[in-house]
Amino acid sequence: MSKKTNHKKIASKKTTIKKNLLQKTKPLALITGASSGIGFELAKVFADNNFDLIIVAEDAAINEAGQAIRNLGKEVTTLQINLASFEGVEELCAAIKGRKIDVAAINAGVGVGGEFIATDLSDEMNMMQLNVMGAVHLAKYLAKDFVQRGEGGKILFTSSLAAEMPGPYYAVYAATKAFIQHFSEALSFELKEHSITVTALQPGVTDTNFFKRADMLDTKAGKAKKDDPAQVAMDGYKALMAGKDHVVAGSFMNIIQSVVGKIVSEKMGARMQGAQTKSQAY
Repeated sequence: MSKKTNHKKIASKKTTIKKNLLQKTKPLALITGASSGIGFELAKVFADNNFDLIIVAEDAAINEAGQAIRNLGKEVTTLQINLASFEGVEELCAAIKGRKIDVAAINAGVGVGGEFIATDLSDEMNMMQLNVMGAVHLAKYLAKDFVQRGEGGKILFTSSLAAEMPGPYYAVYAATKAFIQHFSEALSFELKEHSITVTALQPGVTDTNFFKRADMLDTKAGKAKKDDPAQVAMDGYKALMAGKDHVVAGSFMNIIQSVVGKIVSEKMGARMQGAQTKSQAY
């Protein structure tokens, strides 16, 4: 073998090693509830911004979502895990242990609509487990990991405009989002000394499967014009990267609704929101 050929092989090997090192230094984003809707759009936004991804959802559609992003030339790990249980969140924590998560979007959630006396208790308990307990559980793991590493980190919670006012006819759902809103903003204050950014994403009525799954298609909100989940995801991403503690995403009307929700009495807020969430079949 000539020296010239040997030098070429060494140079080629160095180039390969350099490429591998560059690939390993790409930031890693974890997104839950990523099989559709806002979660899927968040995954695409992070992928477009040079993040590798770990995406999670309870349904098999997470594998299709992962493949769709891989087809764009992105690195994606898919995990089909039900986060509506302590064991499910522990399974996720075990799966990501040792992975250097840089950003996490805690987005998994469901809704239950209808009169409180008529809705199914088990559905609401499952929703509270996913929307609240699961979010706290995962956030605890991530925050402690970020602090232990000492390199900062970012957490995005998907809250809602529903957090701003009492929510008749999806009372438990609205309460879970009020919890997430306050929890997120409290963590934002607590964790900033560790260079950890925590942002609450507050979408309004958005074009996802939410209203169908929550049995709210026959409400004014369910029939209303809806925001593009891609725009909502982009708003959330920009706010997170900018270090904001919350962002009202989507249309300008959402901003107005958020302001009004802070001004009016709780009784008036309940009346306003109830007009949008009450089934028109009643």
